[in-house]
Formats: sequence, C-alpha cells, structure tokens
Amino acid sequence: MPKIAKPMVDLQLKQLSRPGLYAVGGVAGLCIRVRDSGARSWILRVVVGGKRREVGLGGYPSVSLKEARERAQDARAEIRDGVDPVESRKAAKRALIHDQARQMTFSEAASLCHATKSPEFRNEKHRRDWMSSLNNHVIDEIGEVQISEMELPHIVQVLKPIWETKTETATRVRQRIESVLAWAKVNGYRTGDNPARWSGNLEFALPKPSKIRKRKNFPALHWTEVAEFMVDLKKRSGVGARALEFAILTAARSGEVRGATWAEFDLKAKTWRIPADRMKSGRSHTVPLSDDASKLLQKLDVIDGCDYVFPSTRGKKLSDMAMNQVTRRMRVNAVPHGFRSSFKDWARNSTESADEVSELALAHVSTDATRAAYARDELLSKRREMMDDWAEYCMTVLSE
Repeated sequence: MPKIAKPMVDLQLKQLSRPGLYAVGGVAGLCIRVRDSGARSWILRVVVGGKRREVGLGGYPSVSLKEARERAQDARAEIRDGVDPVESRKAAKRALIHDQARQMTFSEAASLCHATKSPEFRNEKHRRDWMSSLNNHVIDEIGEVQISEMELPHIVQVLKPIWETKTETATRVRQRIESVLAWAKVNGYRTGDNPARWSGNLEFALPKPSKIRKRKNFPALHWTEVAEFMVDLKKRSGVGARALEFAILTAARSGEVRGATWAEFDLKAKTWRIPADRMKSGRSHTVPLSDDASKLLQKLDVIDGCDYVFPSTRGKKLSDMAMNQVTRRMRVNAVPHGFRSSFKDWARNSTESADEVSELALAHVSTDATRAAYARDELLSKRREMMDDWAEYCMTVLSE
C-alpha cells in the first residue's frame, strides 16, 4: 500500500514552483503535478488489476485541495469495487458523445429525410412541395422538438387545425411526418412505434379522411356538347387555344401538353411518347395521334432554339393559366382537365370498347386490367382506333 505523505495545506501548494510531481497527503497516492509553464493538476497514482495507473482528477486551483482528496477517495472506492476509473470515464465520455450525436430536431431530420428521398421525385415541383408542406404546417410548431421525443400529441397538434379544412393537404403532411420518423428510426435517432402511423393509432385521434373530404370534380362539358365547343375553339387564335384543342384530341392532361417537346413526337408513326418524369403515374406513356391531332402539329410554327411544342411568347413553357383563360373567354362551365371526363363519358356511351382501353388512353393504371394491358402492349392499336373515333366525333359538326 502506498505511503501516505504528510498532508499539505493550500499555502504549501502555492509555494511549489519547481516542475515535478509532489505527494500532497490525505489520500494514498494523491499528488499534484507542476509543469514547466506553472500549470498544476491533480494526479492519483494507483495500481488497478496489477497495472499502474495515473488518474487525472482535474486542475488546480479549479479543483481545490479538499475536492481533490474527495475525488481521490471516490476513485479508490471504485477500484475496491473492481472498477477501473480511467476506463469508466472513457466509457462515460463515449456514451455522452454517442448521445449527443443521436440528438436531432424534427426540422433537421426532415431535411435529411428529404435529401434521402429526393431522387424518388418525378420533378422539381414535387420535390419542393414535399418539403414546403412540412415547412408550412409542421416546422414552425414542432420543428425544434427532439425527434427522439416526438409522440402522438405532437402529431395531433399540427394536424388537427387543418384536418377538416384542408383534408387532402393534411393527409399528405401526415404521410410525410410518418416518413421522417421512420427515417429517424432506421438511422438510429429514435426508437419505438411511429406516432404518425394511421392504422391502429391516429385513426382513433382524428376523423377518417374519406368521411370528411369534400371531393371536387373538375367542371366539364357534357360529352354531347364537345363537338359544338370545338367549332368555336377552332376559330380562336393563339397558342393557348391550339394547346387546348390538342389536349382535347389526345385526352391528355394540361401539364403533359404544356410540357410537350418536339423530340417526344414521331409524326411519321403518329405517336407521342411522354417521358415518365412528366407522367402522374411515373411511367412513360405513348399517345396514338389521330389525323386531326397530327395535322394540328404540322401547322404549328417551330421557334428556333425552343423545344416546346406550345411555347409561351417568350419561348418558355406555357403557363397553366393560358389554357384556362381560353375556356373562360369562351364562357363555358369547363376547365381543360374536365375534357378528360368528357372523353371518358363519350367512350362509355358511344363505343363498345372495353373500359381498360379508355383507361389506358387517360393513362390511368389503377386497376388490374389496365396494369395487365401495360404489361403487354398498352393496347396501342385499340387505343388508336378509339382516338381516331374521338377525333371524328369532335369534328362531326364541322362536316355538317
């Protein structure tokens, strides 16, 4: 057992000036180290498991003589209990660093999750919408909450104000919160159940979306009125009018038409291949072009250096309002997207084609039948017949 030196007092410690290691007494092995710079620190010299150790107890005078002796006694007590105080402190430090590394706010987790999922989005708009919905409805309220501490009340807090007034938005926000929490769990920032999960969880805290969502259908002309509308539309000038006419003839979505580029068309084969990143379904779609749709394209002016088929006056992508303004000026209770509904009703009432043919024409792949058709040949030949018949129907009044 180490010899216990005669106990020093504070005045003696202050008088130490020569660099070296001095036993201060009071606890066996307790020393003070004086360095060349004059800095002083406490050292406890002990044997742990047969190995000599020097256990640092802090600096002097930040740690007083009295406190150094208390720390030395505590360290010796640990050793008697079979604990290596040096390794114990290293383990505690590692645990602290690990815990600090696992600390993350919801806002930070949302940004990292968004960066991880970013390649999945079909276009820049969807990429922005994903994060902006969280910024608008979640981040301001609970963005600084630790992701590891988020519970059901936090989720209800942000969803309840918009659940019944903005149900569609609220549903997407819930799904995105669930994704952020799932990302955090997989990456070790939280444990336990996901409080944003709907089934068996939020379904008992909020009304079912389908029971409160007010579905709004796009205003559409009755299918029997489309031909007469086309007579008037053909008389209208401007890119917006031609884009709307082409959208009606192809039963395409407004965004698909406005973003169309010349490279997507094979006028010889009379097809329009819309790439996956511009399709709502996320998969490329081939549109068979009727003679009327092909002739419309051939009459359009091609602007040098502009890839868009229906460009704005500045050679950019045509705005969504350009096509909407056409129907407004024509004073009809319809919007461009509504003509897809007119086409569907015409197909059901005026053709004997199977339903999946018109569903594929609309690029709907929500049923087993249409999925099976996609797996084969997209029913291109049957859809071509249907689009030819639709174009003929749309132009019926003109030939009378």
